[in-house]
This record gives sequence, structure tokens and C-alpha cells, in this order.
Amino acid sequence: MKFHREGYPSLFVVLVLGSLLHLLGEWLGVQWLSWLLDAAAVFLLVVVVQFFRSPSRKLTLNSSAIIAPADGKVVVIERVYEPEVLKAEAIQVSIFMSPVNVHINRFPISGQVSFFQYHPGKFLVAWHPKSSTENERTTIAVQHSSGKQVMFRQIAGALARRICWYCKEGDAAQQGSEFGFIKFGSRVDLFLPVDTTVTVKLNEVVKGGVTPIGDW
Repeated sequence: MKFHREGYPSLFVVLVLGSLLHLLGEWLGVQWLSWLLDAAAVFLLVVVVQFFRSPSRKLTLNSSAIIAPADGKVVVIERVYEPEVLKAEAIQVSIFMSPVNVHINRFPISGQVSFFQYHPGKFLVAWHPKSSTENERTTIAVQHSSGKQVMFRQIAGALARRICWYCKEGDAAQQGSEFGFIKFGSRVDLFLPVDTTVTVKLNEVVKGGVTPIGDW
């Protein structure tokens, strides 16, 4: 298991804070309070390390499948009209990422990044219906070699205050490779062609880069 590069600033802050808590406990000279402050410092360190973990995993590579872009729970499967990029009906599949999930985001298909846009916005809770259109978010579309497009959004939640992305329009997308990271709780929406056979169910727990979301 590795530590993700996006976590180093947070790790530095926690280490400094932990050192200050330890010194405060030593200065106060009360043993039980010193232990309590040390325990708080260790707890914060564990939280940051588990959140920014980057576990090794065997990726699913399948040109005829759409693979989960994130770890989490499937909270939406519905047919909608997508007005920003596809400008057509699509199947929306949304994955809610809790603070205990791995927060690496991965390309669901291979192809070329045909659209990218960052949108500043609100920080509604990630499961709120309007979070997909009103929260801070990115919109990314990848065109498959077959000509079909898959669009997906990184959506900030009430706790997530920073979305990180590593792609731009025109880049090559490799299924399973990292395209971004969202800090501290969030959601990823996918918009799939209407002829996609969805292979997950509501409330199913999926793994980014591993679990097939649909076939085409």
C-alpha cells in the first residue's frame, strides 16, 4: 500500500499539529491529559493515512466494458437528459464516496478526452439531487474508439473542498489509470449511452478500476 501524493500537505499539517499537542501535554505536566493529547495526535495521523492510502489492485481492462471510476456505493441509476456535453438522453450511474473509501478517480474507458470543464460551485451534501449541477465539480468526457462517449463528473461534497484532476482536453485516456482525486467525501456521476447494459444495482459497493459498471 502506498500513500497518495495529494496527501502530503495534509500529512505535514497533522504532523506539526501532533507535535504541538505533544509539547502542550509535556508543558502542562498532567499525565492523563498528556496521554489524551497524544492519543488525539495519533488519531488524526491514522485518519489522514487511511484517507490518502493508495492500495495496489489488479485492474479490470476490458474494451467492451465501462469500469467503475471510484470506490463507493451506487446511489443513482436512472435515465436522464444530459445537457452539457452529450445533449441527449443517457443513463446516469452515481457513486457516493464516503470518507473511509479510497478517493482515487480512474478512467472508466480508454479513448481520448473530448471535453473538460471545471465548475466552481456550492458544497451541498454529495447525495443531494442538486449537487450534480450546483456543487464544485469537473465535467470530463472520453470518446471511445467505437465513437461512443462516456461523460463523468467529480463532485465535491459538504466535506470535500478540493477536487484534483490530471487530464485536459485532447489527452489520451487509459482505462484504469488515475485522472483525479477528491479530498474528504464526494461523489462521481457517470453518463452512459442509452444502449449500455448496466451491470450494477442500487446500493452495490464498487471498486474503482475493478468493478464493471456496464457493457456495450
